[in-house]
Amino acid sequence: MTDVRREAAEEKGFDLFGTLARFAPLIFLIALMIIFAVLEPRFMSSINLFNVMRQVSITGLLAIGMTFVILTAGIDLSVGSLLAFAGLVAAAVAKGGMQDRFTVGEGAIGYGWELAALAAIAVGVCGGLLQGLAITRLKVPPFVVTLGGMSVFRGAALLFAAGGPISGFQPDFTWWGQGKIGPVPVPVIIFLVAALLAHIALRYMRYGRQVYAVGGNPEAARLSGLNVNWVICSVYVIMGFFAGLGAFVLSARLNSAEAVAGTGYELTVIASVVIGGTSLFGGVGTIFGTVIGSFLIGVLLNGLVLMNVSSYIQQIIIGVIIVLAVAFDTFAKSRRRKA
Repeated sequence: MTDVRREAAEEKGFDLFGTLARFAPLIFLIALMIIFAVLEPRFMSSINLFNVMRQVSITGLLAIGMTFVILTAGIDLSVGSLLAFAGLVAAAVAKGGMQDRFTVGEGAIGYGWELAALAAIAVGVCGGLLQGLAITRLKVPPFVVTLGGMSVFRGAALLFAAGGPISGFQPDFTWWGQGKIGPVPVPVIIFLVAALLAHIALRYMRYGRQVYAVGGNPEAARLSGLNVNWVICSVYVIMGFFAGLGAFVLSARLNSAEAVAGTGYELTVIASVVIGGTSLFGGVGTIFGTVIGSFLIGVLLNGLVLMNVSSYIQQIIIGVIIVLAVAFDTFAKSRRRKA
């Protein structure tokens, strides 16, 4: 049977469309960088490129978590709001409470960056767990649950900090967002290490195969003995973990945490994942593609800013790209079925 399939594949010849579909994000990223380098010489400066990487690292962390969610044919619209809430909690822990929220320097020692990071991650994980349980136990669609979560977490962030920011952290806290190891910003290293670990989990571990199985055909996965509800719930916990981690890094980078942080991140994160080749229908996608998609969005936005393109137009462009990416994914899926 294997020989027959191999012979049939050889008879079909080289699949140009399949190859382009596989490497389209990378090809588009390279082409986009060349175009911006020609139109705007400042784009290729080392300062600007590292700035792009630093900006991408935050949404990139969220995109890694979103990849797990979308692979199960789910969606999470609450990531920006959960990030804001987790960031404020981390900031309060770092400051030692709300009474020194505006104190800068040695006047507010707080509980250290370690507990602040754990607090942010704990808030993110709890938020993801609550949404995962609502989806699996209450049988509410992910879109509805996370849409509600987007409002709940944003309201919780506003209530927690009374609508104001918490700023002025110790250097050991801000190092995680502003520091460098050699020429490479720390947030970029965190993002790439997280991406590598996520890639290993999805590609080489049993859990990764379970995620793909649930996304590809949840009923078949259930009949084969997989605990589908557990897998679905777990990906929202993973999403929450990355939301908390991203919140900590963002607060450290800005030296401030605000209730409005992460506004609009949902669009950018989902765009990064979908453009990277992860199917909204579930079961297809890679972390490598998400990393490329994240950098593609970052390069696109940075290039448009350097060319003084209106932020309103930038949002239009991202929206159009998402629609085109989904349309391409739908076409590719129908083509695979015919094959």
